[in-house]
Amino acid sequence: MLGEAYGLYGHIRNNRIRSGFLLAGLFLLAYLLTFGVILIGYGMSAHHLTAEVWRETFRVFVIALPFVTAATAVWVFIGYRFNVGLIGSMTGAAPATAVDQPKLHRMLENLCISRGMATPKLMVLESDALNAFASGVNEKQFTITVTTGLIKTLDDREIEAVLAHELTHIRNGDVKLMIIAVVISGVISLVGELVFRMFLRGGIRSSSDDRKGGGALVVVLIGVALVVVSWILAVVVRLSLSRSREYLADAGAVELTKNPDAMISALLKISGRADIEGVPSGIMDMCFENDPDDFADLFSTHPSITKRVQALVEKAGGRMPELPPHAPAMAQRPDLPSMVQASASWGKSRG
Repeated sequence: MLGEAYGLYGHIRNNRIRSGFLLAGLFLLAYLLTFGVILIGYGMSAHHLTAEVWRETFRVFVIALPFVTAATAVWVFIGYRFNVGLIGSMTGAAPATAVDQPKLHRMLENLCISRGMATPKLMVLESDALNAFASGVNEKQFTITVTTGLIKTLDDREIEAVLAHELTHIRNGDVKLMIIAVVISGVISLVGELVFRMFLRGGIRSSSDDRKGGGALVVVLIGVALVVVSWILAVVVRLSLSRSREYLADAGAVELTKNPDAMISALLKISGRADIEGVPSGIMDMCFENDPDDFADLFSTHPSITKRVQALVEKAGGRMPELPPHAPAMAQRPDLPSMVQASASWGKSRG
């Protein structure tokens, strides 16, 4: 079975371990960022010799440590407790009741019954993009959000495959891991951006004493470097999440629906039409598809559509849908990635 081929249970176990390391990493990045900001502040004042700047920075950092720890803990609590509401407010998604979306609710309930899972809440996002994502960290919070574009464009079996994919993310613990990653990258990136805006507006004020001013410049640059490092590491946290989770979620969807062709068809229709305008990149990382292509694929949290379809064809017995009219004979057809692109283009022109 495809899920076994990708090491499903090892993935779930590793997700639990990664979650712990990510939380610890959030606190370490917060400390590094705080030290860099304090260093920049003392360096820009340029009222002290370099050695005094370092001593004062360490002294203030030790004083600030419990406050930074408490603030980080509060941020984690907010992320855990209110992540669904925050994501909803950032995307504009609205709850969808069984009256509003009876077919979606019925599909979701049937899938959950077959898996013995509690049924997540359902939300709908007004967007022409074709996408979906899951959020929440426990059964009370778990929510699946789908775009109106996806509902209008995909047929029932394809929508069912997408819902099954998101349910697998919930079951495998991927959603909780992504929430932690978004919390980390969000807070660090926000503070880092604020620091740089203040830095660029204020410039580097140096003392008239060259000995102090030159030392202050070095100290400020070190502080800026620490902020940059913490900022980059926050991004790396997101990029370091294993892309195997998407293959596993595709596999889980096939296991639930027993229909690999529906997943392949859904992927091809969604390809190139997944970008939700105005949605933060951290939330896009949680989506069914995040449109990586070419060089950008190396740094994406999602494998390309081509690779996902190829895995379904090779591992799950999926079949490629029809090619454009006048397609060459099988012996003359190009490799699978080219066929995937051709089928996707053909699907878009028909849709």
